[in-house]
Amino acid sequence: MSVELSWAGLPEDAALAQAVVADAEALLAAVELSDAELSFVLCSDPHIQGLNQAWRGKDAPTDVLSFPQEDEALLGDLVISVPTATRQAQERGTPLQTELRVLMVHGLLHLLGYDHETNDEDLAEMADAERRLLSRLGWSGQGLIAAVTGA
Repeated sequence: MSVELSWAGLPEDAALAQAVVADAEALLAAVELSDAELSFVLCSDPHIQGLNQAWRGKDAPTDVLSFPQEDEALLGDLVISVPTATRQAQERGTPLQTELRVLMVHGLLHLLGYDHETNDEDLAEMADAERRLLSRLGWSGQGLIAAVTGA
């Protein structure tokens, strides 16, 4: 298992990096992908806004983006905006680590092929997968879909 962490547009934070890598490794183990490689980027709002514009046509910051790879050994790239995650954690009254875990689970499920934007059935399936995975890891949080939709 390999988790590669990089920073974009933010100063590096060693404690945050250590927590994120440990959580990413636990998440990969929980979904039985311990042989997978995952690239993880913690970034600023302007950085993720540029990616969101380029890849999704949305000119606004977002919390998490997933970029699957067509290589069996490399699962893909997860990009999380730390400022957006921090704001969302404050709005939800949760610690930043909880919000990052929720975003990490959501992003990983996208890498595994889940898509909540296709129809209501897929939305419900991904929301359930988020809940089950967070529970399996013993992590708090209701899942990003439930937090956003109230489902």
